[in-house]
Amino acid sequence: MARLEFIHYQFFGASLPAPGELAWTKQSRSPLEKLPQIFWDDGQGWDEANLWALDRAASNQIDAETTKRTMKHLHRFANFLEAKGTDWRHFPIRKEEQVLRQFRKYLLDEMEQGVLAGSTAANCMTAVIQFYRFADSHALVQANVPMWADRLATIRFFDSAGFKRTMIRLTSDLKIPNRKRVDTPLEEGLVPLRSDHMSELLAYTAAQELEELHLMLGIGFFTGARVGTITTLTVTSLQTARTDPLTPGVFLLPVGPGTGVATKFSVSGEIMVPAAILADLKNYASSTTRLLREVKAHRKYKDLLFLTRRGRPYTVGTVSRLVHAMRKRAVQAGLPFMQRFKFHQSRATFGTWLMQLLLDHGGKSDAIRVVRDAMLHKDERTTFGYITFLEKTRAKEQFAAAFNEAFTGLKARNWDSADA
Repeated sequence: MARLEFIHYQFFGASLPAPGELAWTKQSRSPLEKLPQIFWDDGQGWDEANLWALDRAASNQIDAETTKRTMKHLHRFANFLEAKGTDWRHFPIRKEEQVLRQFRKYLLDEMEQGVLAGSTAANCMTAVIQFYRFADSHALVQANVPMWADRLATIRFFDSAGFKRTMIRLTSDLKIPNRKRVDTPLEEGLVPLRSDHMSELLAYTAAQELEELHLMLGIGFFTGARVGTITTLTVTSLQTARTDPLTPGVFLLPVGPGTGVATKFSVSGEIMVPAAILADLKNYASSTTRLLREVKAHRKYKDLLFLTRRGRPYTVGTVSRLVHAMRKRAVQAGLPFMQRFKFHQSRATFGTWLMQLLLDHGGKSDAIRVVRDAMLHKDERTTFGYITFLEKTRAKEQFAAAFNEAFTGLKARNWDSADA
């Protein structure tokens, strides 16, 4: 599989101080931290894609997080290319054989199977097309046939004063419509696991998988933390957890800016950590396994709670690859529900459980507030989605029960003795 890595990039300039002599000098520009770069499975870099990332990051006109997101989408495309054994410049005359149309079909299939959210698939296709526009403008593709058909789309909207406005945008026939799923998915289009499935999964990972992956999943299921937050937890951060005065047996662990623990959108807050989970993490922090990894780590990573065998930090991509490989083994071990499991489902499972618990013992407004703070939602509408999900799920369950009861009654009825 292709790898997405983040590097420290220093700007250098080339000069010819003497005939036939090439010299490189460091420029005064500030270096780029965590520049996303894609490498193929054989270790070679995807030069054209990496140049695009550098061009965007160096322009100072595009947010660094936006560049990271687009390169993550391109990383998905790179994995597709390697799995298919196809070159990214493969554009034969027959449209259905062209690489971009094959990738679009792949994304649509992933949507239909529930593996990808519609928004993720749409954003991924958009990012890939943006890269190809860059590559085409710099003569890096040199396709002999049109790669897509552009068209102008008219978008109508009302401004803040209430006046009707129109906006023209350039789009293509490869665009994937961002259709909403009808089964009310939660964040990132994923649904929670059933409680019995969660227990089966954790029992399996405790016995069969890496201890680090088991602990990460436990954190996800019982705190709702995102994988990006989990991989940046530090040994020091565990010591900052304080007892929740209103909830015995639960600790509040500060995360976000100033704590060294990353959060989405740099939201500051505290995650709720059960005492048993915190105890397991502290035990792991002082375990021989982790201390040996800490010895191998660079000094700036030594405080990280989770380190690989080589003493390197775990990344979101690393965890995703571990989960992808674990799914197959789990299915073979008798866990069929793991076939399409995503790590983020641990967060959805926690949010659904916490929301249901609060709704059963309090009001809706209090439940929204507590879940919003516990899951560090930037927008309260995201939190409200959990209520909508629970209400629709409950309605479906009640309908199914009533339908089954009615159907059972119809099957048991003696139609021969029925009145004409």
